[in-house]
Amino acid sequence: MAERSNYQDRVIRNYYRNQGAISLQKLGELVGELYLAEGKARTRLWQRTSKALQSLKVPPARIEHLVQADDPSLLAKLVEELIAKQ
Repeated sequence: MAERSNYQDRVIRNYYRNQGAISLQKLGELVGELYLAEGKARTRLWQRTSKALQSLKVPPARIEHLVQADDPSLLAKLVEELIAKQ
């Protein structure tokens, strides 16, 4: 396997350094998509949301509550809380 260049090392390092912010941005995008989705697409979006919340270390009980409530406005409030913590 070839060695990475300095540029590649910086890109990788910056990605992992900013992974929390990247996850929050994706979660914010999912909120908008959930408002518009219906049926099976909405179910798949909630699954993606659940995985994103797990990566942000949100308590499992809270994740389960959000998914069962199926209310994007609750998720939007959680995203605001997480952004305020940063």
